[in-house]
Amino acid sequence: MNNTPITPPRPFDVTAVFPQLAPLARTATRLHPRTGSPSPQDSSIGGPLLWPADEPWPHCDGPHVVDGMNLALSPADVRLERRIRAVSRGRSLTPQEQETLERIRPPREYPLKLAVAPYEGSIAMLPVAQLYIRDVPDLHTPEGADLLQVLWCPFDHPIMPKTALFWRSAATVTDILTTPPEPPAMQFDGYLPEPCLLNPEQVTDYPDHLELSKELQKQLGNWSVWQAADTAVDSAYASYPQEFYDSELAGAPGWKVGGWPRWGATDPAPRLCPACNSDMDALLTIATFEGDDGSSWLPHEEPADGPPTGFDHFESRQPTAVQIGSGYDQQLYVCPAAPEHPHSELMH
Repeated sequence: MNNTPITPPRPFDVTAVFPQLAPLARTATRLHPRTGSPSPQDSSIGGPLLWPADEPWPHCDGPHVVDGMNLALSPADVRLERRIRAVSRGRSLTPQEQETLERIRPPREYPLKLAVAPYEGSIAMLPVAQLYIRDVPDLHTPEGADLLQVLWCPFDHPIMPKTALFWRSAATVTDILTTPPEPPAMQFDGYLPEPCLLNPEQVTDYPDHLELSKELQKQLGNWSVWQAADTAVDSAYASYPQEFYDSELAGAPGWKVGGWPRWGATDPAPRLCPACNSDMDALLTIATFEGDDGSSWLPHEEPADGPPTGFDHFESRQPTAVQIGSGYDQQLYVCPAAPEHPHSELMH
């Protein structure tokens, strides 16, 4: 049995219909995170980092604010709640489990109080991703580095977590920090990634139609071109075939390194390095979902043996438990000339 996620072939070769796309192809590495028990020596999402014991753990100086609409929980309580939900799946909660869940999330009083509650002082950041270059072909590291570590503050700044990137040589880390500090609370549960091992897979991406030339956009929007090529695309897309292109043929969804970003929450905008004004490259897509229901991008994989043991509220569509906004992606960009320059981030 093969449990390794594998992306199905695209519905057809889009460059055979639109050859102008061929020179715009980029490779991307889909990470396919799946719940596991990573070690500091593994590439992972939400796993322990290969962090030097003598190096200060990154903290965020704020601001950190929670309003009355949200219930800020500690990472420990979020993990405990997830474990109880997982082990009780398919049966009733025990009295002790029910009591614990009510302690974590006390009954709310309505109307909700909207008072703002700030958290004073700096807050420890949480591990998001650890990527070894040996595992991720599309990870381009600075000279001498073979490891990327991504952390974030589990509070909005202002509409998504603020990230920090660290490039390092794994061989130089001989004494590992085993118990890093954690924040006292998080703004949203979805800002605590569930520990996941990765199943990297390289695929080919093409730009969103909004990033193409006006002429090529016009061709993509011409339904007769699609019909003449006998693409067998559903006629439901006849009035807007660009939607099929964007969702099924352009950029791969889910967690990935490199490639082309998928746009939705915002339109494409110039991504310029704040230090040298160079065009920035897509580095990492932090995704809420692996793909939409029914998407041709959803990977083939055999179901795991035995019942699920971790977070699986959305099964394979949301293995990391991460949620950005209402289900968007957080895209990190780096300067190709100097990856150590300040990075930028956008919500897509």
